[in-house]
Amino acid sequence: MALWQVLIGCIFASPGFASEPLTLNVGVYSNPPKIFADDQGRVSGILGDLLSEVAAREGWQLKAVQCQWDQCLQWVEQGEIDILPDVAWTEDRADKMAFHQVPALMSWSQLYGKKDLKLASLLDLQDKRLAVLQGSVQQSYLENLVSSFELRVTWVPQQNIVQSFKAISEGRADVVASNQYVGEQLASKLNLSTSPVMFLPNKLFYVAPPRQHASVLTTLDRYLQNWKQDPDSPYFSVLEKWSLPQTNIVPVFVWWLMAALILGLLLALLIGQLLRRRIARIGDHLRASEARLTTILDSVDAFVFIKDKQRRYQYVNQKICDLFGLKEEQIIGQTDELFFDAQTCEMLRDVDNRVLESGERVTTEETDTLADGTSEMTCVSVKLPLRDAKGKIYALCGIATDISEYRQAQQELHQLAYFDPLTELPNRRLLLDRLHQALMHAKNSGSEGAILLIDLDNFKTLNDTQGHAAGDLLLKQVAQRLGEGLHGKETLGRLSADEFLLVLEGLGKNMDSAVNFATSQARVLLNKVSQPYELNGVPFSGSASIGVVMFSDANGSVETLLKEADLALCDAKDAGRNTMRFYNPVMQTKVNHQSQMEAALRKALEEGNLQLHLQPQLDEGHQVFAMEALLRWQDPDMGWISPADFIPVAEASGQIVPLGEWVMLQACRLLAGWQQNKAMADLTLAVNISARQFYHPHFVEHVEYCITQTGIEPRYLELEITESLLIDDLENTINKMNLLRGMGISFSLDDFGTGYASLGYLKRLPLSQLKIDQTFVRDLLSDPNDEAIVSTIVALGKSLDLKVIAEGVETPEQAQRLKELGCQAFQGYYFGRPAPEAHWLTSL
Repeated sequence: MALWQVLIGCIFASPGFASEPLTLNVGVYSNPPKIFADDQGRVSGILGDLLSEVAAREGWQLKAVQCQWDQCLQWVEQGEIDILPDVAWTEDRADKMAFHQVPALMSWSQLYGKKDLKLASLLDLQDKRLAVLQGSVQQSYLENLVSSFELRVTWVPQQNIVQSFKAISEGRADVVASNQYVGEQLASKLNLSTSPVMFLPNKLFYVAPPRQHASVLTTLDRYLQNWKQDPDSPYFSVLEKWSLPQTNIVPVFVWWLMAALILGLLLALLIGQLLRRRIARIGDHLRASEARLTTILDSVDAFVFIKDKQRRYQYVNQKICDLFGLKEEQIIGQTDELFFDAQTCEMLRDVDNRVLESGERVTTEETDTLADGTSEMTCVSVKLPLRDAKGKIYALCGIATDISEYRQAQQELHQLAYFDPLTELPNRRLLLDRLHQALMHAKNSGSEGAILLIDLDNFKTLNDTQGHAAGDLLLKQVAQRLGEGLHGKETLGRLSADEFLLVLEGLGKNMDSAVNFATSQARVLLNKVSQPYELNGVPFSGSASIGVVMFSDANGSVETLLKEADLALCDAKDAGRNTMRFYNPVMQTKVNHQSQMEAALRKALEEGNLQLHLQPQLDEGHQVFAMEALLRWQDPDMGWISPADFIPVAEASGQIVPLGEWVMLQACRLLAGWQQNKAMADLTLAVNISARQFYHPHFVEHVEYCITQTGIEPRYLELEITESLLIDDLENTINKMNLLRGMGISFSLDDFGTGYASLGYLKRLPLSQLKIDQTFVRDLLSDPNDEAIVSTIVALGKSLDLKVIAEGVETPEQAQRLKELGCQAFQGYYFGRPAPEAHWLTSL
């Protein structure tokens, strides 16, 4: 059998059966000491030498293919190179290339920068320029972290790691991220500092193109597995070559020579050497472990320390050194009294004693102040006892984390959530919560309470005329005044834009005394608000209206209390402002009636259950020359409703615009019918226009639509406007009137003498007629002042070439006196009451 084996071996060893040696194209990028190409272009470095050791044993030929890192990755994916060293495993890469199983190296990454750069944690990357190897795991890992922490980082990607480090020296970057092998070499060479920030522990492998060179990867696993278990293997020799100083080893022949001389001494020396090597290896491992532990403890964002039983520091990490501004050796052996103020020391001493005496683990949140008082921070501290082999406590270990920023952010969030940022008063949310608690307490104790709803008068006018900055300044000053002199059971807050709420608690069980106190407080607040102000150097006088509700009126409901306070506030404003009003049920009845009327009016408008009545206008010869369209409403349930009642409801509910549009269309339809009737064809129809309807952006378009839709002659349409239109935006008013006047429509100024019109305004307005208000006509015969006013208006109309008509004429004596004063036209019950169109078609 042995003979056959020899023969077969000889046959396969002959040239005809010899296999070609395996040639592997090895991707090499510059990342010393792990991988690079030496001066002869050969694969070198830790991973290069390990691969060469395996190749020498397996008969492989290695051909170095130099490339940049991202190019190397692309080539191995495409199969243009066979083996690429120094690849960290990721799920994405595992899908694109083949990995073996046993890691070639264990690595981690660190950050490096100039020596004066503060870099204690990843958060210190904020606003830094960060150099990374293009396509590296460091780049992808840090990009995710930076995105998660929302840091502003400028990325400086480089084609090789040497360029990444040079970017700092050349001023193109502040920080570079690299694995520790190349980082330590280049940092030392370029005089850069190694930061304590460690991240991304990685296993490094050789990779091949997908589904290729499986046997090569399996062979690498076999060698790595065996070599890692043998301290004298090529694996450890290569690591020692590139990372540790060479050790002088006594040549073997010397030992043989010495053995020949004295075998016993050799044996003793050999045993001693083995023991020393083992001790040295253990010492190296311990020092390495200690160094790693120190690096880790120095890089964590926490204060780590050990104290003995006398509370003297035995160990501190770098963060504590930075806090005290001292070196480690200056802290070791000292107690807290050297570093903290007396109050902090007392608190720390109590906690330390609990740990050392009772052996318990203690977690506290503490506020620590340095001895010089320059720094105060809030920390979460965990302290636990350290025990020896016999279980006896000999020291304590503490870890404290600074949560000052967290607590500050928490406080700011609380402030934003419950306090108004402008006035710093409780906001609506906190105010309603305290009001609810006050109501519950009052219900349980039987004690009375009240709320005062305070609204600034004419605040919108201030904002519109002087700007929101002045409005904000007024709100701050008002809040300060209202808050002066308040007691513990009185809560003031800002409820909305210009509304404040004062909650009064504990007013006793006597209703009369509680009401008197609330009244007194309201008057005090009114007086405070009405005092003069100075807003950005401009004097200002303000006032407020206050609605007051007692707790017992609300039946324990916050919503009801606020609703009733709002009703009382509205009553105070209706009473002329700068006053206070208590809520009473009559107000609620009035509101309910208005709500009922509002709903009924909306239904009437939708179903067309409104009517236009007409009242004639006559000239000096008592000839009808025009009609005024007057809106009337008969509700099925409420009967005839006066315009004096439903027009304010329409104004308040926003229905005045659609109501006015309905009237305009119906009026134009009436005119269209008149133009087919000889008796009515020459009559003008006057239509009342509200201020809100006039200022609606589509008012002109709607009038034009009604004219076009009905085909009327616009010269027979007259629009009656009131002097209130002249208060705001006069230029816009004149422009709109001119547009309508250009269509042929005329204008009459209604209720003249009761508003704000001046001669300057009248001269600019395209008016055709002035209408004397009925209040001046009513007492014309008995009040000389009214007669003088009428006479003045008539003279003014003549001077401006305007027709003057008097409304509210109810007696022949009034009509006669108006003629004598020069009035040209008349309207009133004396000449005819408002009636439906059918009545006038018959009469005329």
